[in-house]
Amino acid sequence: MARTVVVAGVGPGLGASLARKFSNEGCDVASFARTEEYIGELAEDLDGPGDGLAVPVDLREPEEVRQAFDTVRGFFGSIDVLVYNASSASWRGLMDTTEDEFENAWKVNQRGAFVCAQEAVGDMRDEDGGTVIFTGATSAVRSRGGAISFTAGKFGARGMAMDIAQEYGDEGVHAAHVVVDGQIDNPRTRDHHPDRDDDTFLDPDDIADTYCHLVEQDASTQAFEVHLTNGPQTTEFL
Repeated sequence: MARTVVVAGVGPGLGASLARKFSNEGCDVASFARTEEYIGELAEDLDGPGDGLAVPVDLREPEEVRQAFDTVRGFFGSIDVLVYNASSASWRGLMDTTEDEFENAWKVNQRGAFVCAQEAVGDMRDEDGGTVIFTGATSAVRSRGGAISFTAGKFGARGMAMDIAQEYGDEGVHAAHVVVDGQIDNPRTRDHHPDRDDDTFLDPDDIADTYCHLVEQDASTQAFEVHLTNGPQTTEFL
């Protein structure tokens, strides 16, 4: 599966698992994140057939995003796969959320996804199509109350994924949305929930397998949305 993949929003957890998975499948992988040191070490550590590239970028800044895609093209050529994995939230309700907090969440969850999709889909339309995957959350399909910026951001990203699928599906662009209904196993969630049982966390490597499957699906039968959970024990933590 030799493709050029951009994973936008990479940290320890799902982003790192996606980079490793696609590299192991023979893809050249560009990791986007603000933390240059982490993605630099990750790119060096990728031991699959595909090469790794660390691209420091603030996804809230459109011009930085467009320059980041130009950097990827300079190393690997046109983009075949985009995974938009970034998210941001203040985790507050309507009356406690400031305008700045709401705008920051919008910049990451929606505008960053929009600009990345423009860049990637532009390449895909000029070539033989490609795949755009948005990482969603429970809040993308049902609100949780008390996290209005996150809910609005994730609902918006899901809508963009659907619109891209409808507009460019006939041109070979497969747009998909993954609902991650639960908490992904990574150092931060472990720190926040030290008493949780291991089987209540979602395994990021298993999630990455699902993303890879979405990329490899035949055009005759493609999933738009995949809902991932780890069973009934998930719901008590939502």
